[in-house]
Amino acid sequence: MRLFTALLRPTYAQKLSLLMTLPLILAGTAIAVLVGYQSRALAEGEIQALEQQLLQAKKAELRNYVTQARNGFAHIYGLAAPDDALAKEQVTQILSAMIYGKDGFFFVYDYDGTNLVSPRQTEFINRNWAGLTDSAGVPVVDQFVRLARDGAGWHTFTWEKPSTGEEAQMIAYVVGLQDWQWAIGTGVFIDDVLATVAASRAEVEARVQRTFIYIGGITLVSLVLVFASGMFLNLRERRLADAKLKELTQRVFDAQEEERSRVARELHDGISQLLVGVRYALDNTRRRLSRGDSDGAAAPLEKGTDSLLTAITEVRRISRDLRPGVLDDLGLGPALKALTGDFAARTGIETEFSTVVFRNRLDQDAKIALYRIAQEALTNIERHAEASKVTIDLRGHTKGATMRITDNGRGLPPRDDRSGPGIGLRNMQERIEQLDGTLRILSSRGTQSGTVIEASLPLSHLLPPGEEGTPAQLP
Repeated sequence: MRLFTALLRPTYAQKLSLLMTLPLILAGTAIAVLVGYQSRALAEGEIQALEQQLLQAKKAELRNYVTQARNGFAHIYGLAAPDDALAKEQVTQILSAMIYGKDGFFFVYDYDGTNLVSPRQTEFINRNWAGLTDSAGVPVVDQFVRLARDGAGWHTFTWEKPSTGEEAQMIAYVVGLQDWQWAIGTGVFIDDVLATVAASRAEVEARVQRTFIYIGGITLVSLVLVFASGMFLNLRERRLADAKLKELTQRVFDAQEEERSRVARELHDGISQLLVGVRYALDNTRRRLSRGDSDGAAAPLEKGTDSLLTAITEVRRISRDLRPGVLDDLGLGPALKALTGDFAARTGIETEFSTVVFRNRLDQDAKIALYRIAQEALTNIERHAEASKVTIDLRGHTKGATMRITDNGRGLPPRDDRSGPGIGLRNMQERIEQLDGTLRILSSRGTQSGTVIEASLPLSHLLPPGEEGTPAQLP
């Protein structure tokens, strides 16, 4: 039951494999039909040519028989008068004796339709057979007389074989003796020709059937190979996808741990120290007040208040790094401006930010991605670049939006000296690729060292004006 249900509900990979095999099935069917049609057409032409050759051979044989027969009584007929009964009797005896094979004989009819010679079927003799037709309704004797009056001719009809009593198709050749008004002829049965033609057609059909079987076998093998290769590729891609998923999951865990470590360091090295200082200042103030030294308590109290304000500022900064509220409230431009301002104030590096009001606004995913890329780039500059100036430029264009971050630091190390792309650069790349964008990193070392990070997003991440917030807002 589960197997039947699985067949009724194939997976996406199975559907894809079946879809891949459909053109092969159609191609195999088309090839089989075309080959069958061409084979039948070609063979039919050859069979018809063979049939005509065999019939022509039969006709030549019949004409030769009749010619020999006429030569046998030409000396009698040539000297006899039209009413010479003795000559006619001699000719009928000569023709009655001319039998050949199992069924070959000569026949004679006068122009009235009366049979005069029929050695193998004597019941026909001296009877009038005008209007006689075969089993298919084809006139026989009347056509003999008509051909004889015209001089000579061929006639095909169905006749009973003397040797077996069964009907078979016959070809007869008839000539006329105009002085005596006789139709003399002989015929041969062509059932052997028809049997040869039928056997040839049967052989052709058998060859076509074998061709269908061969093509079907080849198509089936191809289908199995395509399906097997598809399943192999599917399993391989699934393994790769699982490996990438595990790697991505590990990266997420690493990023989380790194972020937690960073927040922990910020809290321990900054806020924790400030709060400890506030505590000591308050304890000092309390001790001075308990001794009645009000004037001496003012200085530590003021120092503790300053430290508390610094701690509050640090908490705001950490909160802003985790999720800047200005990004949601005012947009990407003000958020980046605040980020660069804090960076300049914290590091003392000259920082310049420029942007223009976008004609179309960025969607939320794009704003977050560009903000995190800028945040990661500034962090790398602070830690590694030893730069004295940083510029960030954000603007829209006909193809989308581009953010360009430039510093005059010492640049990235050569590829051979790197153990691999850092997690920061890798995160930038993955963020931009998720949005179908591109990330370019250009770096140089030496007298004109520096690094340029350029992140571009397509038009699909730009929203129409007025769809989100006010149009005058920065992106």
